[in-house]
Amino acid sequence: MKKIFMHFIMMTLILLFTASGSFAGDGISASSYKAGDVVEITGKIAPGQDLYIAIAQQKMFAPKDTNGAHEIKKFKKETKKNGFGQDTKIPPLYYLITNVPEKFGEIKKKRFGGPSVLLKKGQGIYSTTMFYLKKKLGDIDAGARSMLGPIKSDEQWNMFRWANESSYGINTIGKEGNRKGKVVIFSRSVITDDSSGNYWDKGTSVELDKATGVFTASFKSFRHTPPGTEFDVYVNSAKIGDYKLEKNGFWLSKGYRYMNPLWIVIGAILVGTYFSMIGAAGGMLMAAFQVLVVNTMGPVGINAANVLKPSNIALTLFSPLGSFWRYAKIEKRVAWPIGLSFGVGIFIGSIWLGKYVSAVLPMKAYKEWLAVLVVIMGIKTLMEMTPKAMNKRKNIKAMTQKFNKEIAAAKAEGRSAEMGSIEPIKTGLTDYRFKFWGEEFKINPLLFAILGIFIGIVSRSFGIGGGFLLVPAMTTLGALPMYVAVPISLVGTCFSSIGSFIGYLMAGYLPDMTLGISIIIGGFAGGMLGSRAQKLFSEMTLKIILAVTLFFLFFRFFKIEIWI
Repeated sequence: MKKIFMHFIMMTLILLFTASGSFAGDGISASSYKAGDVVEITGKIAPGQDLYIAIAQQKMFAPKDTNGAHEIKKFKKETKKNGFGQDTKIPPLYYLITNVPEKFGEIKKKRFGGPSVLLKKGQGIYSTTMFYLKKKLGDIDAGARSMLGPIKSDEQWNMFRWANESSYGINTIGKEGNRKGKVVIFSRSVITDDSSGNYWDKGTSVELDKATGVFTASFKSFRHTPPGTEFDVYVNSAKIGDYKLEKNGFWLSKGYRYMNPLWIVIGAILVGTYFSMIGAAGGMLMAAFQVLVVNTMGPVGINAANVLKPSNIALTLFSPLGSFWRYAKIEKRVAWPIGLSFGVGIFIGSIWLGKYVSAVLPMKAYKEWLAVLVVIMGIKTLMEMTPKAMNKRKNIKAMTQKFNKEIAAAKAEGRSAEMGSIEPIKTGLTDYRFKFWGEEFKINPLLFAILGIFIGIVSRSFGIGGGFLLVPAMTTLGALPMYVAVPISLVGTCFSSIGSFIGYLMAGYLPDMTLGISIIIGGFAGGMLGSRAQKLFSEMTLKIILAVTLFFLFFRFFKIEIWI
């Protein structure tokens, strides 16, 4: 009887081992790792089987879990359109390591970049490849479908696919993307051995002896996984254990990144210096720094833009404050009636009208029409430098000659160059006149207040100051020299930044405090440096820098960046 019982036990173990979900071996190489470390899993499955290792974040996310005002509205649309519900839950970070990725999707070409108003869906000026997941869970064969761990329903698969292939889904739920150049194409999900040559498989190793079932698999964990994130591990549908990813550096809680704040301060100093010299593009350049260097994201459920923009405003507010003392008090170069009229218009546009306009306009088309306006301004700025244009604007030509003589004299005498001060002649709602370097200039404050409303709407939409429109508007429409236009622009961007920031606070969005403070420190220091550095450059040089900046923004808005 004892022999029969032992034989029964042995047969049961053999049957369990040869079942589809069987597993034996060492399992996970450690119970915890630092974020970015290589996670290794070893063991043995039934001979002849394919390998499926599902690694899923334990804490699941459902659309109903977000508290973001804009995200709540967006999720209502996306759930209806993409076949999942407000209660559908998926692991935000999820990886399926397998030797047969083709069972879950296929590699196809992906085109991206360029003006969406001119291109049809699926078109673009750049081409790459990406791994497209199967459109429906039912398109995966039953055996492979059972290996997905916590992803079991059609709704979960639909949400998982959307969160990994939609740019909004990646920036709101997944937080990890595969990049081509500096553009996120899709999120890492189904991966295999990096011998495949695919860029999304880099850092992954899959070794499987199908004759014996012995395997070793490893992959590099996401470098910016939040501290203390726990993962469950399934091998061929059987849960074999779990592990935790620990802190690996200074964690930005809302920025959702490991980043030494010192690098953020240095970046903000450079951007703040540039911004205070030309009065434009500080917000845009800081946004580019956050996207490309810091890679600012946001907590799961909050879109990256709604963390990036409020912290971005810190630069367009505090960098002008850093330069303001010199421009206004020491050098007396602020044309107050223009600056204040701009400021009032910008404040109205950013805190009030901006929220309605940005909610109605499709952002892609909005950006691209703005890009057309920006490049026209850039061309117009360069045209103003031609001898024919300079002869028409005799006051600017004469002022430039006087300034150049002062620079030459200062160098010869070994002293700092003196800057001209604004001397008001007439102040009126529609007629403001002043002298600068002895030359008279005239401008309409009311016209620029109206222009300020439009710029305020733009600044609220993008989380920027609007200087990239302010300065060229003053130099082209207002015929003002750069030395006068820049201080006015900085006054205007202060107003727009305050209005935009209040708007985000009213919507319930707070910046990452460490990120914001680092930008404030760097931006303020950059503002002080920029106000001193400006007089080292001639009027012509400043206009060339402004034009180059405008062309850069044109490429950025149209997604045709040269660094891809």
